[in-house]
Amino acid sequence: MTSPRATADGAPASFETAPERYRHWDLRIDGRVAQLALRVDEGGALFEGVTLKRNSYDLGVDVELRDAIQRLRFEHPEVAVVVLRSALPDVFCAGANIPMLVRASHGLKVNFCKLTNETRLEIEDAAREAGQTWIAALQGTASGGGYELALACSRIWLADDRKAAVSLPEVPLLGVLPGTGGLTRLVDKRKVRRDRADLFSTLVEGVRAPRALEWRLVDAIAPPSRFEEAVASEAARLVAAAPPAEPGIRLEPLEPAVTAGELSYRHVRVSLAPEERVATILVQGPRAEDDPLAAALRIARELDDAILRLRFHHPEQGLWLLRSAGDPAAVRAMDAALLGPGWLAREARGFFRRTLKRLENSARSLFAVIDGGSCFVGTLLELALACDRSFLLDDPSTPVAIELGEANFGAYPMANGLSRLETRFLGDAAALARARAVAGPIGPGPAVALGLVTVAPDALDFADELRVAVEERAAFSPDALTGMEASLRFAGPETLETKIFGRLSAWQNWVFQRPNATGPEGGLQRFGRPERPKYDWRRT
Repeated sequence: MTSPRATADGAPASFETAPERYRHWDLRIDGRVAQLALRVDEGGALFEGVTLKRNSYDLGVDVELRDAIQRLRFEHPEVAVVVLRSALPDVFCAGANIPMLVRASHGLKVNFCKLTNETRLEIEDAAREAGQTWIAALQGTASGGGYELALACSRIWLADDRKAAVSLPEVPLLGVLPGTGGLTRLVDKRKVRRDRADLFSTLVEGVRAPRALEWRLVDAIAPPSRFEEAVASEAARLVAAAPPAEPGIRLEPLEPAVTAGELSYRHVRVSLAPEERVATILVQGPRAEDDPLAAALRIARELDDAILRLRFHHPEQGLWLLRSAGDPAAVRAMDAALLGPGWLAREARGFFRRTLKRLENSARSLFAVIDGGSCFVGTLLELALACDRSFLLDDPSTPVAIELGEANFGAYPMANGLSRLETRFLGDAAALARARAVAGPIGPGPAVALGLVTVAPDALDFADELRVAVEERAAFSPDALTGMEASLRFAGPETLETKIFGRLSAWQNWVFQRPNATGPEGGLQRFGRPERPKYDWRRT
């Protein structure tokens, strides 16, 4: 049994919420400083019968955190500093709730970890792109995912007393590892020495203030008597150096119409074909009369919500077909607004960037279908460029074309730091230059010659070629496809982000299925019990 807020397998029934409905977070705006305090409702778990003790979290906590990050960026762009803290004494956050992980299916574990890390990356993105610096104020223990949440912040303060400590105890306690970016952030972001990181990650009790500062696990320490004053002083210093404040906008509810076979938003419609294991995502561009920036933000938010619903509610839909429709002139106007000046253009563009990344990080096959009525222009063309394959109809009686714009040349970098075109033509500067030199609509022949689509079958063969490709894809092993796609999508430089998701994929699909972690005598099952886990000692 689950609460009405959850699906049958413990996933959130909806990914929309608002501060007045938060059960686990307290958000307070005080001028240019926001205080975001974690106070987990122990009885508010998505699994009925699970108690979220010591500020441990499940997906419901992350859904609210994600909402808070977005609202701070759009509704409160005047905020320059976010102080992340606990509203409970002696504990910041105990990390992911273990009884929840024990009960969760493998798929839910994987999607939980993925969303958790995407949310951590949004905190870092807010600091980098929106100038909202996050400070983690730790006046108690921050263990596992709790410390990983702090690691996503720009600055970490730790109380210098006998109670507060930071730890990543997953290896010694659970038989798993700090898989939502913790280990990668230790050595790549915080530049913790490898041997110290190794020792730290095996200390169940963690590390307290003086050593944590020496090892770069935190940025600053203060005794309890001066802790609040010290954090407030740093926040004030950061506010003084911040650019002038901007007025925000209201994020309106999305409220999609949801049926067994369809998700319907204003601009996005998802059609489900369970028997074929295929979902079709149709993205409708703005209308000529729409405000371009408002429409762009709405499209990005709807697509983002649809991706999350597909991940959690429809895991059997292994192939997503991406389609588009609309008025090319209206999309060009939208792109001009997105690439223009001002904080709202930056933030709407950033939302599109993060949504495209979420699309690529989803363990699904992606095919772009470009046929009559399609509108793969500029920003909407990024959807096709994100796909594993693209099919463009070559039919003189129904002219179909794609169109490049400035939005395709760096506005939406991938996790590897490159544009999708740079990644597509990796090491081939001439091919990239040829694409950039083309203006206006690009028909089937030129699109194939330029390398912008995979194939362009004629009207006689298009439907059959697409059908065969879809049926073939649906027949392959989903595990093999997940590994193949993740290996092929992110060519080029490795970044903190690609490292995190690459290692996360290996962890999710290996460690979380091994009996040492999830078996009846594994670390997760034996956690909190007097019996020690029993491991298969062979290493492969």
